Amino acid sequence: MTNIKDKWVSEFLENSIYRLDESTRMIKISLDSISESDIWKKPNESSNSMGNQIVHICGNMTQYIIASLGEKEDWRNRDEEFSMTGGFTKIQLIQKLQDTVKKARLVLNECNERQLIRKRKVQGFNLSGIGIVIHAVEHYSYHTGQIAFWTKLLTNNDLGFFDGRDLNIKNQL
Repeated sequence: MTNIKDKWVSEFLENSIYRLDESTRMIKISLDSISESDIWKKPNESSNSMGNQIVHICGNMTQYIIASLGEKEDWRNRDEEFSMTGGFTKIQLIQKLQDTVKKARLVLNECNERQLIRKRKVQGFNLSGIGIVIHAVEHYSYHTGQIAFWTKLLTNNDLGFFDGRDLNIKNQL
């Protein structure tokens, strides 16, 4: 019989993976909605292009989940993520993102209670494995919203993330 600790670990990780998959789905819809020439456009000098954001998401997820939780060396060059002005097409960026999420999923699927509780330094912060997962998921979601917003500004179209789903259904107790 599975004990309560195994259940919460499993539930936490399943929901974290679900959120990663949802953000990936939304970013793919966003990128499919824009032209190739829009991928490296910046809204202004204080902002980043969608290309920069995707490379940055991959760097962050690699540093936090794949390297830290996966107990691998951290090779991230964060400044490079923001200085890029090209180098990847939309298709290559989507593939890079999907490959990174796939690697993160593998780490999360192998994660155990000890890894989730153990504290470690990531990017100068002292975080438990739970804190690392929460950070990576919320960071991905944050940039997903930015990419969706920038896409809507460029296209003046609804992205239809939840087409066919009634989001007005009331909660059931």
